[in-house]
Order: sequence, then C-alpha cells, then structure tokens
Amino acid sequence: MANSDPEGVDGVRMTWNVWPRTKLEASKCVIPLAASIAPIPPHSDIPTLPYAPLRCRTCSAALNAYSRVDFLAKIWICPFCYQRNQFPPHYAMISETNLPCELYPQYTTVQYTLQTNPDPNNPSNAPQLQPVFVFVLDTCMIEEELVFAKSALKQAIGLLPEQALVGFVSFGTQAHVHELGFTEMSKVYVFKGSKEISKEQVLEQLGLPAAGRRSTAGYPKGLQNGFTNTVVNRFLLPASDCEFTLNSLLDELQTDQWPVQAGHRASRCTGVALSVAAGLLGACLPGTGARIIALVGGPCTEGPGTIVSKDLSEPVRSHKDLFKDAAPYFKKAVKFYDSLAKQLVDQGHVLDLFASALDQVGVAEMKVAIERTGGLVVLAESFGHSVFKDSFKLVFEDGEQSLGLCFNGMLEISCSKEIKVQGIIGPCTSLEKKGPNVSDMVIGEGNTTTWKMCGLDKSTCLTVIFDLSSTDQSNVPETVNPQFYLQFLTRFAA
Repeated sequence: MANSDPEGVDGVRMTWNVWPRTKLEASKCVIPLAASIAPIPPHSDIPTLPYAPLRCRTCSAALNAYSRVDFLAKIWICPFCYQRNQFPPHYAMISETNLPCELYPQYTTVQYTLQTNPDPNNPSNAPQLQPVFVFVLDTCMIEEELVFAKSALKQAIGLLPEQALVGFVSFGTQAHVHELGFTEMSKVYVFKGSKEISKEQVLEQLGLPAAGRRSTAGYPKGLQNGFTNTVVNRFLLPASDCEFTLNSLLDELQTDQWPVQAGHRASRCTGVALSVAAGLLGACLPGTGARIIALVGGPCTEGPGTIVSKDLSEPVRSHKDLFKDAAPYFKKAVKFYDSLAKQLVDQGHVLDLFASALDQVGVAEMKVAIERTGGLVVLAESFGHSVFKDSFKLVFEDGEQSLGLCFNGMLEISCSKEIKVQGIIGPCTSLEKKGPNVSDMVIGEGNTTTWKMCGLDKSTCLTVIFDLSSTDQSNVPETVNPQFYLQFLTRFAA
C-alpha cells in the first residue's frame, strides 16, 4: 500500500498537483510550476540499497518504479526518453515476483550506498576521506570576547570525530597559519593583510607545491589520512592527534598586538585570512569534504574584502547606501568574494560564518561565497551569548539535535521532454551542464540540469522552477502520454 504521506517520505512538495499540457495553459497559472525539495530525505524508513543505481544509457535517469520492464527479454524502458536498456548480469533473477527494491511502487524514493574501493579509472569512486575543518579566528576583539571564542573552539574540537582533520588560522592586521604538526614550539606562517593573495601563492609560501597534493587516481604509497605526511599533515592533523597542541595554542593566543590609532578602527584582514584558508584546503584533493569555519568580531578594514575605512568618522555602509549605490567599497568586496566562491565551489569546500559584533561585519558582501557553498551564517551580539554557543555546538555534536552535516553534494534533475528547468533558488551552484531540458529563461542558478552543493544538512531545501516547452498547441493528441515525470538524483558524502 502506498504511503499516506508521500510529501513527507519523498521530501518533495509541488506547487501544482496537476500540470497544464500546453504553454498557453501554463501562462494562466499565477503560481509558477515549481517543486521544493529536501535533498537529504527527512524520513529514516527509506530503503537503503547496497549497490549503485542503474542508469539509462541515453538520459542517465535512474531505474525507478515508473519504468516499464520486459522480464523475459531482461529490458527496462526509461520513462523520460523511452530508451530500451538491458539489465546487467546481477539483475538476472528479476521477475514479476522477484523485483528489486527500486521497482516497488511504494518506493518512489530510495537511497544507495556507493562502493568506496579505489578505481584508477573512476576518481569519483576513490575512498572518501574524513572531513576537514579549518577554523579561522579573528583576534581583533576585546579580551573577554576572545576568551569566549577560544572556549567555543576548544569545545568544538572535543566534539569532532577523532579522525576529522583540523587546521587553524588566526588573523588581525596579518593572517597567521599555525603549523599544528610542529609540536616542539609554536610555528606560524605570516601573510600580509593588505595584499590580495592567490591560491598558488598560498601553496608556495606554505611549502605545498602542486606535486605535494594527493593524486586523483586513488591512494599513492606512503600516505597518512590521504595526504603526504611531510606536506599537508603539517597543517591538517586528526583531531585526536592535535587536540592538546591546539588547546595549548589557544591558551597562549592573545588579541591582535598591532597598535590602533585613536579615532580609528583596528586593522582586520578578513578577506586575506579566508583566502589563505581556502588555499590551504586547495592542497587537499578537490572534492574532499571540508569546511572553513570563520569566527569574526567586526568589519574588514584591511586588504581585499574591505567594507569600511579605518577612520571611525566614516560610518559603515547602511541599507540605504547600498540601495543608492553609495557604498564605495561594496562592489570591489563582492567581486573578491565572488572569486573566492568560485574557488571554493571548484574545490568542493564550504564557508561558514559566525559573526559576533554590535556593528556590522560585512555579511552583505560575503553572502555570495556562503550561499553558493551551502554554508551557515549565525549573527550574535557576543561570543558569550547563548545564540552563538548553542548554534556553534549543533554544527559538531552528534545525535538527533545535530545539523547532520553532509559534504560535496551534487544534484541532477531528469524531466519528461515537455518540461524545462529554469533554475534553482537555494544554496547551490550551477555546473552549466546544458541539455534539451534547460530553459532559455533563467531563474536563480540556471542554464543547467546539474548543480553542486558543497555543503548540505537535514534542513537544506531547494526550490526548482520549471517551464513547459514552447508548444502552443491547444489540441493535444489523445495518444500523448498524460503523465509528466520528474526525478531528483542527489549524491553526497555523509
């Protein structure tokens, strides 16, 4: 018997249950043809299959309950493109009384557990590494606030899985990358805060040349945690190995010691610090689940990403300034964070922002990088406030109350040939994969049927906007299939 709550099981809600057949009929719909989807199924009773989905050789749609099956010839017909596909040998025992789980009519949503054995011919099938967390801490704040922030970081490190890799960057007038693998003494790499720095420059200054990065064709010999022990593991170490070192480092860390002139703001190079963190993660295999978690206590006043000058007589831009295009630093900062977003999306990494300040910190400029990577934003008036403490804890703790973070996701949409995808509104990035189901009209992230979701969790929701193909036929032949089909295929690393 079909489930009485298909929306709850499938995690899909449509704006219309019955769709128009023609462009003319669709134009009369005040509410657009759309679907809100939860990429991670909200129900736990969805069947999980221990093999990869069977894909159509023409349109790549997965075998599903609406596929027509010829049990004698061992052939299935794709409901999207009507391609006839042969079943592989491991489906040899299929029959009307012996159906695979994905063909049961009540299982309109199923989950697959993909194999993780190294395959030199398929890098996407390489072993999934433990997630990486790079903490970026602002030190341009009063001592009391810094104590609250350091306490939260210590708690977070204790909640991480033992094998999760951890890195640490602090910043003020300059950005500092701390070498956690050098336990004999505190060792820091310093980056000038007033100058924009590229990923290649970060790798060069940290001694992480391209040759030191992990191969995409499986694990080469002599690797620890998937990275060479003498290169990346100087900066990214398992939480269990670096917890003591990092706690000691935090105990010694002080507020930024550079003098601040009277009537001026502190020099805060937020943009450079985030660039350095992104470059450090660029030394990992692109596609490894990783998050940059930034704790920021005020506006950026130094280097790329600056939102206001250091002179306190100049106020931080307001909504009215943005509306009137009277914010002198805005466009340049947005351009910088847009390039940072492209780098993070290309690497498959996430930017999270925890901001604590009574003044603005520049979220309007930074949001492009956070949205496109599926990151989190939490604003609080103090790092000692319960809003920050509780939110920060939810990111790392395990259990029902946690966010259930997932990494490196990808969404593919298959549609009947009469339907076109205009785009998606939500935390994702278009991969510009064109096809017959891509609409000329773009809404949100469009021009594609495939999207990248660097980070997602149990509450992630996307809205997909559809359009009917440009047919104005008022008399639809009776032979036309009365059914439209949509399929959402999501891949992610838990």
